[in-house]
Amino acid sequence: MSEAMQLTLPKSGSIEAYMQSAYSIPMLTAEKEHDLATRLYNENDLQAAQELIMSHLRFVIHVAKGYSGYGLPHADLVQEGNVGLMKAVKRFNPEVGVRLVSFAVHWIKAEIHEFVLKNWRIVKVATTKAQRKLFFNLRKNKKRLGWFSTEEVNTVAENLGVTTKDVMEMESRMSSHDQAFELSKDDDDNLGSSSFSPAQYLQDKQSDLAVEVENDNWDNHANKRLSTALVTLDERSQDIIKTRWLTEDKTTLQELANKYQISAERVRQLEKNALSKLKNTMVFD
Repeated sequence: MSEAMQLTLPKSGSIEAYMQSAYSIPMLTAEKEHDLATRLYNENDLQAAQELIMSHLRFVIHVAKGYSGYGLPHADLVQEGNVGLMKAVKRFNPEVGVRLVSFAVHWIKAEIHEFVLKNWRIVKVATTKAQRKLFFNLRKNKKRLGWFSTEEVNTVAENLGVTTKDVMEMESRMSSHDQAFELSKDDDDNLGSSSFSPAQYLQDKQSDLAVEVENDNWDNHANKRLSTALVTLDERSQDIIKTRWLTEDKTTLQELANKYQISAERVRQLEKNALSKLKNTMVFD
């Protein structure tokens, strides 16, 4: 499956183009997916594996977006998710009776979780220029194993231009260890292992990722149709609809009346007519 794997990894600096390409690949029907999965499962058909992977790249992108709050590069999150997707495709049994996306979502999240846990703590402990300087130079200034003495703390703080509090806090963080949320990579192929991780005790209430992505696609489609319909209105009607319906801080009828030097009732009529025209345009478009 190595050739298929190479095709799924986004190149550095081209994540937007990669996403556009991924979303252009059509989703598989249940029948087509089952046929490809059967060929892979029974005949080790690498072409079938590649088709399964390529058609599910959009799901990885969707999952990766949920981890954007950690401050890690989106391309890296997508790449790790792709590794999970490929592991899922390799292990997928088409006779189980579930769609590949429902099976793969757990593998995709597991790889992304591991990547986040390995990288996020380092990112968070070095959020300022002084802290980054301290982080990368701390070990160079450490003369022995174990905790710093008071003299060493003062020396490091003076040499690096930070406070003694920053030194002690950074030393504490760098000396601590994270509790693994997922099983380690060594356990990937040991499916019969009796080891358990915290993630295995969590209920996944959003396992039907296909529905989520379909809803997102529908929302995007509806937004595009709305934007297209809006340009059919005159400038004043567009402004009324946007300020009354499409912004967080809604404008009142009276504020619009004052703006256009007309009555509030006239604004209400214009709003009603504009909404009716939008509805008709979107229905018959």
